[in-house]
Amino acid sequence: MARAALESVIHPFTAFNFVVEIVRDDAATPLVSAAFAECDGLEMTQDIRTVREGGNNATQIRLAGPAAFGQITLRRGMTGNFDLWAWFSDSLRDPSLRADASVVILAADRQREYARFLLGRCLPLRLKAPTLNARDGIVAVEELQILCETLTLQRSD
Repeated sequence: MARAALESVIHPFTAFNFVVEIVRDDAATPLVSAAFAECDGLEMTQDIRTVREGGNNATQIRLAGPAAFGQITLRRGMTGNFDLWAWFSDSLRDPSLRADASVVILAADRQREYARFLLGRCLPLRLKAPTLNARDGIVAVEELQILCETLTLQRSD
């Protein structure tokens, strides 16, 4: 590989440098900016329909259909309050309540933002507390699952 090509390679970001921010629709400040050990489900799929033209057996026409977004699972998190529990409870009382979330990927120095996954109109699906332990004095979240209506990637320049 030529030296110029090697210099143009963008180094991948490390998977453990991320933070999660959640802002409810009815609030101006973040509900939570929590640290989680794992984030899974940042995915998009598109429904593709295949159409065959009559008399043309050698060709298939592919039509793009609606997109679907993954179920985001955040595991082993810590936060300084019970706001995630309040969001879940409030969503049960008012099913129209939504929140926007961001999964922010940080550069290797853990200061600069590398990329941001924007999750629009999120609903909490599951919130699970960890095993309770009297030695720990922080509010922990074993697992938070959320569903979103939109998912976009915003790269920092």
